[in-house]
Amino acid sequence: MVDIQVKNLTKFFVIGENLLEGLSFEIQEGERVAILGRNGCGKTTLFKILTGEMDYDDGEVFVNPNKRLGLISQIPKFPMGFTVEDVLRSAYTAVLAAKRKMEILEAAMATSVTDEQLKEYDDLVARFTAGGGYEMDVEVDKICNGLGISADQRIQEFDSLSGGEKTRVNLARLLLEKTDILLLDEPTNHLDLNSVEWLESYIKSFKGTVLAISHDRWFLDKVAQRVIEITDGHAEFYSGNYSFYMDEKQARFDLQMKQYEQEQAKLKQLGYTVERMKGWGINNRTLYRRAMSIQHRMERIKKTERPKTEKTMKATFGEKDFSGDIVFKMKNVSKAFGDRILFDNVELTVEGGERIALLGDNGTGKSTFIKCLLGDEDCAGKIQFGPTVKWGYLPQIIHFDHPERSLYDTMLYEKNCTPQVARDRLGQFLFSGEDVFKTVGNLSGGEQSRLRLCMLMDEKINLLILDEPTNHLDIASREWVEAAIEEFEGVLLFVSHDRYFIEKFAERIWLLEDGQIRDFKCGYQKYRSILEHEAMNKAPVISAPKPKKEKPKGGTKDQEKLIRKLEREIEKQEKVVAEFDVKIEAAAADYQELTRLLEEKEEAEMVLMDLMEQWEAAQE
Repeated sequence: MVDIQVKNLTKFFVIGENLLEGLSFEIQEGERVAILGRNGCGKTTLFKILTGEMDYDDGEVFVNPNKRLGLISQIPKFPMGFTVEDVLRSAYTAVLAAKRKMEILEAAMATSVTDEQLKEYDDLVARFTAGGGYEMDVEVDKICNGLGISADQRIQEFDSLSGGEKTRVNLARLLLEKTDILLLDEPTNHLDLNSVEWLESYIKSFKGTVLAISHDRWFLDKVAQRVIEITDGHAEFYSGNYSFYMDEKQARFDLQMKQYEQEQAKLKQLGYTVERMKGWGINNRTLYRRAMSIQHRMERIKKTERPKTEKTMKATFGEKDFSGDIVFKMKNVSKAFGDRILFDNVELTVEGGERIALLGDNGTGKSTFIKCLLGDEDCAGKIQFGPTVKWGYLPQIIHFDHPERSLYDTMLYEKNCTPQVARDRLGQFLFSGEDVFKTVGNLSGGEQSRLRLCMLMDEKINLLILDEPTNHLDIASREWVEAAIEEFEGVLLFVSHDRYFIEKFAERIWLLEDGQIRDFKCGYQKYRSILEHEAMNKAPVISAPKPKKEKPKGGTKDQEKLIRKLEREIEKQEKVVAEFDVKIEAAAADYQELTRLLEEKEEAEMVLMDLMEQWEAAQE
């Protein structure tokens, strides 16, 4: 069954310049599809068209009318004073309405009951049950724990949250709504690694249809079954995940380039032959006609277009020579805000050439750790740098002292360079033409990161510190930053949630959790396997043993004994199942414990069902 169908879709914002031009594709029920393309190619516009938020100029758009569709990039307006909990519960509007009517009916039936009231109450109970009313509290707690929405945050007013926090809460609300078609526009932004991994697991078990726009290549590898790339307003199709897409795209490029080069060589040879025959045919009409025939054949040959190579930035970090072994040492370093300890008694040594990833959940203090290292934040303990160390720093939140200046003036004033050098440097970072006269304050987040990198790469450094360097960058820009970092031979210390980036560069990992920094002297894959091994070695879940089915030995007495024995076992097992409900309610705020208890309860219920089947067989 087709969930989404787009035929010859055209959308323009400037007459004569189409953003989408003849875009066509189909999405089948249950597919998980990645929508790729450079920033500005029309991906978000497409999503807005699918939801009906934006109109289009030509073509056909079909979205299955029997399916509920949700877009995560939209943050709906909620009434003044709405808490995060209110926003989450708004996913159950129909269920809560049924519950209120049930309560009114219960009060009315306390004195007298009519058949109409009983029928209405039965209908309401059915609606409440079908809508997940009895599982509502557990589901809300499970989603909140998975996405890192704390109990304290749930009582905050929604309007007081940051943009990233609002996006996370809205994602939780969308997941709770049991939407049939999920449109995810950069869903991993503002999520830490644990939350992203939880979201991947959720999407892979999701029974509906998923369309995802994302620059997180690891995420796309995990969840995408196929890729639609929007190029020049058209769709290119790839029947696999992101890694397949990259390999297949290169193979198509190579094939098209080979065909183009062969055609050009053939046309060149034919053109040379035509010119020679024309020369010979001045006094020979037969040769001249043959030359014209070859020329007409050349014109009819279907030409292969030369494949386009994407314009890339070409720059490297300037490097300062480093002498000595120690880059920096940290001894008894601690930082706290009031009673909250971010990290305590940190002892670390960094030597030349190391590449270190600083990981941890959101809010654990990673950015604060970097600021303490650089002296931008006070902390207890001692931090000592080597004498020849010169660092460069790209912060997570980009700030310019003079946002009213143009890019060109910013380079002239802050880098103290000549006009020609300023133009050349900006051009290397894809700022050309009139773009250089844009004001810095009007740049997008990705453009501001690019400009700050442009300024950073001009400096001579041997310690490069990056805080979320790939935020706001599209995939092409991320790959360019990676290429520049690969050329850098100094020490690299970075904070990132981009697992593709971490996997590529981390040779040592610092994990900040519970106020301590654990030092893993290995890459990302081995680090993950260590954590998984530790998790497996924790106390295993002991499930209730499944009793063997007992067959009656024959005779009435034996039969009655077996029935009474089974009845006692059933009674005990029913108490076991009932105890799980109490434990589940108590563990509502602990996602891992909640998941474990739900699994154990399911096993206990299976044991109970097995005993019931034996009892029924014995009765027969």
